[in-house]
Amino acid sequence: MHQESTMDFNRINDRLTVSGQITPEEIAILAEKGFTTIIDNRPDAEIGPEHGSETMAAAAQEAGLAFAYLPIVPGQFTPDLIAEMGRLIDEAEGPVYAYCRSGTRSTTAWALSRAGNLAPEEILKQAAGAGYDLSAIAALLAR
Repeated sequence: MHQESTMDFNRINDRLTVSGQITPEEIAILAEKGFTTIIDNRPDAEIGPEHGSETMAAAAQEAGLAFAYLPIVPGQFTPDLIAEMGRLIDEAEGPVYAYCRSGTRSTTAWALSRAGNLAPEEILKQAAGAGYDLSAIAALLAR
């Protein structure tokens, strides 16, 4: 059994949970909890190699989880990035765990990927339920 983790599990919905940076050791805990896919939204330039995408991908592979490196530079949510975040979540075989520095970029990318498919109020409610206030992008969600 693993020691108790300090990870935050900020559950957006049945499909997605987000948090700040996790460690390679915590990936095994995510596998035990039933997650099938990890999305790393934290650019490698923000962190050292001990938490870099290659290290995290190797830990995910060892734990039997799918892994995607989709770095988000703060404030740079391109249409391609938003579409890819949505695709990764939609095509995952089960629950997805995404992380960045605090979870905000992961949540924002998810929210923008749902614009036009979910009511803006529902997107904001799900994000708020996980502790993320996305009211600043509410106008972008109503498209």
